[in-house]
Amino acid sequence: MTKGRKIESIILRVLIYAAAAVTFAVLLFLLAYILINGVPNLKPSLFSLEYNTENASLMPALINTVIMTLLSLVIAIPFGIFSAIFLVEYAKKGNRFVGIIRLTTETLQGIPSIVYGLFGMLFFVTALGWGYSILAGAFTMSIMILPLIMRTTEEALKAVPDTYREGSFGLGAGKLRTIFRIVLPAAVPGIMAGVILAIGRIMGETAALMYTAGTVPDIAATPMSSGRTLAVHMYNLSSEGLYMDQAYATAVILLVVVVAMNALSAFAARKLTKGTR
Repeated sequence: MTKGRKIESIILRVLIYAAAAVTFAVLLFLLAYILINGVPNLKPSLFSLEYNTENASLMPALINTVIMTLLSLVIAIPFGIFSAIFLVEYAKKGNRFVGIIRLTTETLQGIPSIVYGLFGMLFFVTALGWGYSILAGAFTMSIMILPLIMRTTEEALKAVPDTYREGSFGLGAGKLRTIFRIVLPAAVPGIMAGVILAIGRIMGETAALMYTAGTVPDIAATPMSSGRTLAVHMYNLSSEGLYMDQAYATAVILLVVVVAMNALSAFAARKLTKGTR
């Protein structure tokens, strides 16, 4: 190795370590800031099942968040996975229709969430007559996360070696059986990575849900009821300027819920992967 290349290698290594250190420092700062300002403000009154101006309870928003997340995933995951299966396993390479689908998917990923919110308000809330409801918010969020799940699933399926498929075909298995018994189980870790990212996006969304699910601070009794999620609840508290302590406490709970659901998803992925070996 020449002296010039050695210096270049050292500089690149320093830049890589510096970038990693800055990223970790920013994450650590955010976590510390949220915990320091939020943990002291966690009080039993925040976990009351009924919201009022005295307790500014986050429990209704927490329950609505879980409902919204699960409902959105139930809608988006089947469409995302089956679309990815079509693109990878059935569509011919170089197909113009497949190119249009991929271009559309990439375009949908770059659309701001406020645009999704306006679409959801005009279509689900107004045109379909669902009103401000959990169902309207869930369908809007499912459209938002569909490209993410679809693309991650597609890449996960592509990463499965062709020898898996060839071995299955050699043993007499059909196309459909090979996909659902061999290819999909092998791609589970990659698919779950997309699901984890989708969960984070659902829980952190505010603009789209304010236009579709509404901001009612009560537990949604039915899917057609209006209700706010934790992110919307935190935004409303901070924008009013009267409940900043409760807003910081809500941020802590939101952080814990996101980490818990991500850990649960990762655990499920490991179990599914072990079950297929």
